[in-house]
Amino acid sequence: MNSATPTLGKESFTPEQIVQAVNHLPSSPKVLPRLKKLLQDGNSSMEEIALLVRLDAAIAARVLRAGNSAYYNQGLHCETVDEAVNRVGFDHIYQLVSYAVASQVLVRPLNVYGLDADEIWRQSVACALAAERIALITGEDGNVAYTVGLLHRIGMVAINEWALRKRLPLRLAGDEFPGEYVRSERATLGCTQADVGAELLGRWDFPREMTIPVKHQYAPRGTVGGIRMTSLLYAARWVRATVCEEPGRSTAPDASLLQVLQLSEAQLNAVAKDVRAHLDTISTLLVETESKPMREFLGPGARVEQVRQPKSGPRFSTADPKGPYDNSGDRGLGPLLAEEAESDPAPRRFAALRED
Repeated sequence: MNSATPTLGKESFTPEQIVQAVNHLPSSPKVLPRLKKLLQDGNSSMEEIALLVRLDAAIAARVLRAGNSAYYNQGLHCETVDEAVNRVGFDHIYQLVSYAVASQVLVRPLNVYGLDADEIWRQSVACALAAERIALITGEDGNVAYTVGLLHRIGMVAINEWALRKRLPLRLAGDEFPGEYVRSERATLGCTQADVGAELLGRWDFPREMTIPVKHQYAPRGTVGGIRMTSLLYAARWVRATVCEEPGRSTAPDASLLQVLQLSEAQLNAVAKDVRAHLDTISTLLVETESKPMREFLGPGARVEQVRQPKSGPRFSTADPKGPYDNSGDRGLGPLLAEEAESDPAPRRFAALRED
């Protein structure tokens, strides 16, 4: 575990103070709640989605690149974001944009927490995948769950950037799941990364259905409203700790929180198995260019998940041999991004993303 952190004296800090000091962080996550709202509105057009994507140059470039891949272009080159959005389509645009967003915000070492860039990325992706899978089993909104899982540690990014900006020699000590860094954060800062993360997401205009689970992730029973999504995030964090082999991974999940979701420990173990296999696939297909790291999400063809899972319709069982997310006939983003990884002009494989 990390060594004890030096004290900052008796001074404590509020989430607002920390977030105000890191306003230089990329604000690209602000696009996600707006995109989700558009996708939920049956009257939204591709033109409206393209207009939103164009607001962020990095996201627009990523979508344009996808539209021009051999997977989508069918021999025709698209020159505008509007054309690219139409080619990618409703079903895949949210996942594509969310990974472009995360690659801007999460791919950075967190020295305050003793985590390198690959660790925080892997843990964030594992939690996102787990949350989305659990959502499909329990009937919750898959996009909300996925986003909450992906950004559940965004407060750690903010605290790390704040410490760097203030030139503080800060190093926080971690405990086992489920407490993680809470004890050290409270003793040193007076607040937790969950508090800071919820404040940051609120400033980025994320709705309460997403900020509440992040804020109460360490104390789900204290949630006033949003208990199901907060319990879901707890379960997804347990899967993350199990899959990423974090301290405390042998701790049994809280049965009372699983009961809120009517989720069994056997189902949760099945989700963990599926997420582990998914991450193993991802680890072989991540590339790094000469200019900067690029994290690509790549799903195995036999287990591709459709981004816009309808709330009504059949629920998938983790006993399904194809996994809880089989959508026959949907090729998904896996082949597309694999093709991009293979065609990168200067690839270097990340071969050590997980400890064997």
